[in-house]
Amino acid sequence: MIRPQAALPKLVGEIFAEASNYPLMIIPLFVLMGNLAGVSGMSRDLYDAANARLGHRKGGLASATVVGCAGFSALSGSSLAAALTMGRVALPQMQRYGYENGLATGAIAAGGTLGILIPPSAGFVIYGILTEQSIGQLFMASVLPGLLLTCLFIVAIWIVVTRDPSKAPTNLDPVPLPERLRALGRASWITGIIVLTIGGIYSGVFSAIEAAGIGALLALLVTIFRGALTRENIEDVVSSTLKSSGTVFMILFGAFVFKTFVGFTGITYALSLWVADIGLTGSQIVVAFLLLFIILGMFMDGFAILVLTSSTGAAYLGTAWRRYDMVWRFDGDRAGNGAEFTTRRH
Repeated sequence: MIRPQAALPKLVGEIFAEASNYPLMIIPLFVLMGNLAGVSGMSRDLYDAANARLGHRKGGLASATVVGCAGFSALSGSSLAAALTMGRVALPQMQRYGYENGLATGAIAAGGTLGILIPPSAGFVIYGILTEQSIGQLFMASVLPGLLLTCLFIVAIWIVVTRDPSKAPTNLDPVPLPERLRALGRASWITGIIVLTIGGIYSGVFSAIEAAGIGALLALLVTIFRGALTRENIEDVVSSTLKSSGTVFMILFGAFVFKTFVGFTGITYALSLWVADIGLTGSQIVVAFLLLFIILGMFMDGFAILVLTSSTGAAYLGTAWRRYDMVWRFDGDRAGNGAEFTTRRH
């Protein structure tokens, strides 16, 4: 246990150490990049390109919204920013063509959740810092799950509309090929930035922090080129970036203080002993954590769940018998159940 006289210095020390953590630069830079994409019109171009390709299909506008959210998430790294930005663009369009409000708002909300999964996710930055994992590896590990979840959302929309066509009564005429190509060309600015930043991390050309800086610079240049860097837009971008980044930093500071004092209580060690006593296999432990996440997701915000579980459960998974890779690999043989599944070479 820690003495009361030592608690305050420990609190201050943890906050200062975290505030001076260089990898945290990723968060404001990617948030800045997303805000610049919003004011420059790149987010609308992305939605228009997705709409030109999918709008004539069943639930096409809703599917285009999900794709737009996925693309914008790859710039901003924020679920809230993706939902707000695409909501402003897509919701009036879906209401105009008679989409049911539940389907329209559900597509926006579901697409917004991709922001915490698709790189450069602020959630991955927090998780990587809390668990001392490579942020670049986390970004690389999340691309395939993010694309898979995007496809599943589109399939879910198709199933809903097929069962009840009244939810999306209007089918748009297919967009002519030349117009599709023009829409794709206008969206090439945002797709180019995404490919350059994420591709640079994948290829090892630059780190995640360098990718954030390059992406923010390119977004700024596009904004200037399009003549959108007005005084009003500058104030809006700077204010939104500071507010969003400050909120994430406050969550992170609290998480580190919570993690430190949880360590003093010995909860993690007691948890590992309890799991060892009841004899759960590695796969059973993973399933138990997944069920816990589902239950917590009914009552708590994603960041709150991340902070809570990273401070207790992740500490156990990363230390107990050294059988878990905290990025994207679980070795069942080392867990003692004879099964193994992995996506990364060692």
